[in-house]
Amino acid sequence: MPFDQSTRNRLQQFVTDAKKLLDDEFTQQCQQDYGIDPVIGTITDLDVLAHLDSHRRETAHILRDIFAHYQSTEPVNSDETSKALILRIIREQAFTILNGLVALRMMEAREILVVSVGKGVQSDGFQLYSQLAGSSLGDTGGAYAHYLKSVFDEFTEELPGLFDRTSPQGRLFPRETALNKLLDLINHEEINLLWAEDETVGWIYQYFNSAEERKKMRDESLAPRNSRELAVRNQFFTPRYVVEFLTDNTLGRSWFNWSGGKTGLRGSCQYLLIKPGESPEATLKLRDPRSIKFLDPACGSMHFGLYAFDLFIDIYREAWDWEEANGPGSLSADSMHIGELKPLSQTYATQEDFLKDVPRLIIERNIYGVDIDARAAQIASLALWLRAQRAWNDMGVKASERPQVHRGNVVAAIAPPADIDLRQTLMGKLDTLDAKLFEETLFMLKGLPELGVLLRIEKELPALIKKVFADHGELFQDQDEERWKSAEQRLRSALDEFSHGVETSYQGRLFSYDAMEGLRLIDLASEKFDVVVMNPPFGKVSTGVKTELGRAYPNSKTD
Repeated sequence: MPFDQSTRNRLQQFVTDAKKLLDDEFTQQCQQDYGIDPVIGTITDLDVLAHLDSHRRETAHILRDIFAHYQSTEPVNSDETSKALILRIIREQAFTILNGLVALRMMEAREILVVSVGKGVQSDGFQLYSQLAGSSLGDTGGAYAHYLKSVFDEFTEELPGLFDRTSPQGRLFPRETALNKLLDLINHEEINLLWAEDETVGWIYQYFNSAEERKKMRDESLAPRNSRELAVRNQFFTPRYVVEFLTDNTLGRSWFNWSGGKTGLRGSCQYLLIKPGESPEATLKLRDPRSIKFLDPACGSMHFGLYAFDLFIDIYREAWDWEEANGPGSLSADSMHIGELKPLSQTYATQEDFLKDVPRLIIERNIYGVDIDARAAQIASLALWLRAQRAWNDMGVKASERPQVHRGNVVAAIAPPADIDLRQTLMGKLDTLDAKLFEETLFMLKGLPELGVLLRIEKELPALIKKVFADHGELFQDQDEERWKSAEQRLRSALDEFSHGVETSYQGRLFSYDAMEGLRLIDLASEKFDVVVMNPPFGKVSTGVKTELGRAYPNSKTD
């Protein structure tokens, strides 16, 4: 179904209505149940909320921990008020719940999931569930909410950013009346056909921030004042022809060159630029597709990655045919993977086994993305996962026989944790060298929310490591990367242990999560990519990093 203007208008109206519904619902919950008022920005002491049962009291406590965590990441002179931080919490809860239910609806359209959302309480999945549960979960509305939460749990491991109900974005759930209204919006006949389209989640992401909100930001300031404004003011869905042109002439062109022009991409990439009579010199070895790395450093909803996914499907097929024709060892890896990758024919018993694993390989090995908006990273991961499911559906692979997709390579460039007490508590569990490495790494990452991959981690990290080692009487040579990797692994283990410690508060778990995400970005920045494709943000840079950007990238001053 083409996304013409009429179709986009209908989808935009759906998003506008759903957002208002959820904003109102979660605002009421915060005010009536949890003593948190976004209108005036006040938070009632938890001891006053005597009306709460144990479950809602835990939620109230966690919401306060989330508020404190967000507050700790804001600079002292920030314009972010208590009201703005509370509104951020509500906005993130609304966005996550909407995307979660939309994702289930899109799974139904791809026959990955038995109908669970498409018919509300009359859905086949819930009818079976209610027969098994009986009256143990209360009335129909309560039982249906339990059912949806259990479906969320089923997909948590593969899409934790979207379905993990212990995450800071997944703590609230709409009550029965609001949930039924939301399902009516999702299941409206005018948008039913859109749930089968991969691009739908991208348009939902763009429409969630209204044009009125962007205009208000621009009226108040010529340049973005923080990372949220930078993200919202630069959200534009890249036209399909731009995506195809850039990807055809980067990923497509690379494969064309590696194959000596002997590729079906020559015909399927409609924008691939080839000179008349051009035929690259044939290589002795074709590049092993498992070692090809594709990055969109401002990925948004992963529009580039979805098209690249299509090309990678063809690339993997051709790689198998190439090895079959030329024998094991006829595929080469880049220097980072020499000795790691066995020939395809020695890794997979049959071509069928190989092709069944290709969608998983593409997500876990090929496509990388970064965005300064954590919601974009959430959507991008979902979009790639849904694209993989469609590929398996096209192959006729049953849902129960599909390989499990582990966490992919989409990273949110979020602010590193800044809570001093928690930082010192964790550092106290590390030896002196590791503690100093951890602290200095957090300081280095402080510009992530506005700089993303423009923060020169690949240059700053080696200098940081050398300095810390030198301060402790040790020399660190350029070739000693294994020492840093070993230290990084110790940091990861300490963060994981700290996060799961019995004495660790929820705020401590948020601290650990954000620190882990920073380490993930460091790992991504150390990769060497074959293809980097993006639609760069338009407009002015944010005020907080203008000087730093001018110093690091002097030519950027010409815009």
